[in-house]
Amino acid sequence: MDHQEQIQKPLLTNEEKMARGSAWLTVGNIGSRLIGVVYIIPWYFWLGDNAETANALFGMGYNVYALFIMISTAGIPAAIAKQIAFHNSRGEYRTSQNLFKRALQIMFIFGMISATVMYLASPALSKASGGGDDLVPAMRSLSVAIFVIPAMSVLRGYFQGTQNVGPFAISQLVEQFFRVIYMLMATFIIMRLGSGDYVSAVTQSTFAAFIGALGGIGVLIYYFRKEKVKMAILAEQSQELGKIDTVGILVSTVKEAIPFIIVGSAITIFKLVDQFTFIRMMGMFTEYTNQELQNLMALFSVNPDKLTMVVIGLATAMAAVGLPLITESYAQKDQRSLTKLVTNNLQLYSFIMFPATFGMVLLAYPLNTIFYGYNVLGSRLLMVACLSGLVLGLFMISATMLQGIYENMSAVIFFGIGFIVKFLLQAPSIYLLESYGPHFSTTIGLGVACYLNLRKLHQKTHFNRSLVLRRTLLMLLMTICMIVVAALAKAVFGSFLSDEHKIQSFILVMLVAGSGGFAYLYLGLKIRIADKLLGPNMVRLRHKLRIK
Repeated sequence: MDHQEQIQKPLLTNEEKMARGSAWLTVGNIGSRLIGVVYIIPWYFWLGDNAETANALFGMGYNVYALFIMISTAGIPAAIAKQIAFHNSRGEYRTSQNLFKRALQIMFIFGMISATVMYLASPALSKASGGGDDLVPAMRSLSVAIFVIPAMSVLRGYFQGTQNVGPFAISQLVEQFFRVIYMLMATFIIMRLGSGDYVSAVTQSTFAAFIGALGGIGVLIYYFRKEKVKMAILAEQSQELGKIDTVGILVSTVKEAIPFIIVGSAITIFKLVDQFTFIRMMGMFTEYTNQELQNLMALFSVNPDKLTMVVIGLATAMAAVGLPLITESYAQKDQRSLTKLVTNNLQLYSFIMFPATFGMVLLAYPLNTIFYGYNVLGSRLLMVACLSGLVLGLFMISATMLQGIYENMSAVIFFGIGFIVKFLLQAPSIYLLESYGPHFSTTIGLGVACYLNLRKLHQKTHFNRSLVLRRTLLMLLMTICMIVVAALAKAVFGSFLSDEHKIQSFILVMLVAGSGGFAYLYLGLKIRIADKLLGPNMVRLRHKLRIK
């Protein structure tokens, strides 16, 4: 086999690329999030009576860490992917490679600066968020991971830009696996064999982010080394006309990254508003102690996030896959393809998010019991968080598509408007609804931003609004049918399985989710909507299941 044959790939339509990429990133994104959810069961058990407080500290530390990660990396994978897809579509492979190398150097410097700032700022940030001295070591242990993660983000952006998202997905799984193994081992040793100090257990659990990052970057380096032959061949075929200003392109890429950083940090920023206001405002409005407020923080924010972010991860995966495809169509001025991609992306969002979200709402009580123990308030807050997640997911996919067509400033302005709405509603929402309030203000704020995003998208891409609306209603009807089947299954199996016990709740979730999931899949195949959105694989599946 010669080098030319080595790099040839079968031509795929944009829909097939989207389906294949979504499958890979869904495996990586959702798989890593599931691994990050399963650890909760033993972790909570070993922490005992301090579990809620420990989880609040863990979540508060991670919220701040997530913002620093967003600042130092969040825009880079998307911006690098966008630029690589743009230059590759024009045959400028050498430019893409030089851009990648420069970005790797810059991100190493960004990582050093961000890690140092977070380490030094931890005491002030901990005091401002109401975490006290116990939160400082957790924040500082998280700052170590920021040394590694920016470089890892550039590697992921490279694979995303070349539409080879397999290594991206596998690195996510490995990163999460290493992280969880380390945190569980450390927590067990401290809580069962050692001092029993839950603050130390939390500190080691957050330090696990660094261990996971080492595993993730190791996987990416392995796959990148395998790509070297193909990269060399493509560089020989590069079609640059004259000398290319790689540094200028990199500066442009960093500028491109800033809107991605802001928009990519949207959910984290909203959660930080909750973190820095909830305990203070509730302290003004109520008589709760600080520890009781930390526990409430865990119930409305940290606990539901572990589960709802699995679903939101579906939207994030779709946005990541769709970005280079949309940019490629935009760069080639292929209006027809661009319109079709945006139309399909919005339909795919509804097709996946509706059943996942409403299924979690139906199973909120047993799900909460499995991971955290039976808690009525916690289960109700999980329901509200799931519904709010629909808006969060729509914001991520609509804002990313806007940025894919270089409407970066529009995406940032619309997020800013949503943030202002959130901020203005925060105090009255907490006063009137207490722990439900932050979810309400977030949903309204990002709902406004979603409306503005979609309106701008239609102006620029002319996506088929009537088709999207019709298909959305169709998928809502399919979801209602699924919920009816799942509710009947829950009524039957719930007659002898209690949602107040972990093992029985797990069996109940498996049976109900299986019944509802099969019903939704059958409907999707029967009416051919799965074929239209996910391509030939669904046709083959329908034939295997003998669905006519």
